[in-house]
Amino acid sequence: MISDGAAKRIHIIQGEYKVVTDPNVVLATILGSCVAACIRDPVANVGGMNHFLLPGSATPGAGGGDATRYGVHLMELLINGLLKNGARRDRLEAKVFGGAKTIATFSNVGEQNAAFAMQFLRDEGINVVGGSTGGEHGRKLEFWPISGRARQYPLTGAETQRTVALEQKPAPAPKPVDNTIEFF
Repeated sequence: MISDGAAKRIHIIQGEYKVVTDPNVVLATILGSCVAACIRDPVANVGGMNHFLLPGSATPGAGGGDATRYGVHLMELLINGLLKNGARRDRLEAKVFGGAKTIATFSNVGEQNAAFAMQFLRDEGINVVGGSTGGEHGRKLEFWPISGRARQYPLTGAETQRTVALEQKPAPAPKPVDNTIEFF
């Protein structure tokens, strides 16, 4: 096991996912009402994380249609990325984090995000082995995809509000996971 100081840190922002096979990588994100699914195959030594803003799907014409904001899209991308790197679906294990109710007067999209992620994983037959969802404050999350270790830090009220403000901005353009070229 490497020390925290020796880890290569990769920050995952809203609308992104990352799959890694390097045991020296720690994936990190900051969550308010957003949810991050951390999934790994302990035998193939591959794991990854996503970070999504909304549950469900991006139906064309239904509020912008940026698929990277939606859990269903990012969950599929993460699982497919794991499988492409040698994972087997029957060995996948997941941890789910985030989904806070950060503003009392808003609908509880955080709870909807967390419920969506859990149902999606159940439907896919992926065992959920841990996580932390809900509450009123955001969290900073670190995930070591090869070992499966996860650590979270609660955010203060002011830190949570800054996170909520970032979550309400439009999602950035998606970043590619790898440099492969696909021809149609």
